[in-house]
Amino acid sequence: MKSIYVGNLPFSAKEDEIRDLFATYGEVQMVKFVMDRETGRFRGFGFVEMEDAGAAKAIEALDGKDFGGRTLRVNEAKERAPRPPRRY
Repeated sequence: MKSIYVGNLPFSAKEDEIRDLFATYGEVQMVKFVMDRETGRFRGFGFVEMEDAGAAKAIEALDGKDFGGRTLRVNEAKERAPRPPRRY
């Protein structure tokens, strides 16, 4: 199972549209959009989980593709680097 980063999504995008787009290349396990904590609005990127073989095909085919008037950035998701605790 691979997690794929999908960036530069139009703010009008829906999870079902992204699921359908990636399903062309293999079985999609999960689609998750990232929302802003304070406003609750979509931040323009998300993650798709799918099987390894399908993920590789999807990354190759969809990176740089136009979707909703924007050029998608699609690559294998990397673990988030640890951040120091916030000070208030």
